[in-house]
Amino acid sequence: MFEPLNIALRVVLALIFLFATTKLLTKRSLSSLTYFDYVATALLGTIAGNLAFNINIHILNFILSLTLTAFSIILVSQLSLRYQSLRKLLAGESIILIQNGKILENNMLKLNYSYDYLIQHLRQEKVFDISQVEFAILEPSGELSVQLKSQNQPLTPQDLHVSTKYEGLATELILDGKVIEQNLQNNGLNKEWLNKKLQEKGINNIQEVAFAALSTNGNLYVDLYRDWH
Repeated sequence: MFEPLNIALRVVLALIFLFATTKLLTKRSLSSLTYFDYVATALLGTIAGNLAFNINIHILNFILSLTLTAFSIILVSQLSLRYQSLRKLLAGESIILIQNGKILENNMLKLNYSYDYLIQHLRQEKVFDISQVEFAILEPSGELSVQLKSQNQPLTPQDLHVSTKYEGLATELILDGKVIEQNLQNNGLNKEWLNKKLQEKGINNIQEVAFAALSTNGNLYVDLYRDWH
């Protein structure tokens, strides 16, 4: 039987519940999800998908299933925070692939991790010579953490004994052609100061500005809409 209104309602409910539950369960990016997270989100997606098109099952049954699944996931997550063994089981653990510049073939074999894949991940970390690597650790998320040998690490101001100034977060002052007045006030500034700074850059209309931010050293970064054309 064709029931467009019923299906439309189910689709909207499925999207709302799926978005609400996944937002509640994790704040992490998709690239850092654990094995358990993947299984949990797949289960939630399956339930939500059935809610959207399976009109033979009552909506309340699906809502109950989503609620119980979300509660179970939260409970398991809380338990994993308390018990390290459970956390390792659900999230996995970091595995060393290169130690003291030597590839650990046994660990590679356990993970079915090929040399080609290792080299590819090293290239993604901007390491093109494996002899420069001191440690390479495969994280539970699948990302490769790399530490170069001391002689291959880039120099820092501290290495050169050069003093540096503090660099905090820049403050947004204009977004999509609109002034963020609260941020101006928080920095003890006003629109007159902002207009003067813009005029010094040859900008007479705030609406021409897509984005403007004030750095901690007092410099005003400005990006114009016309730059995009």
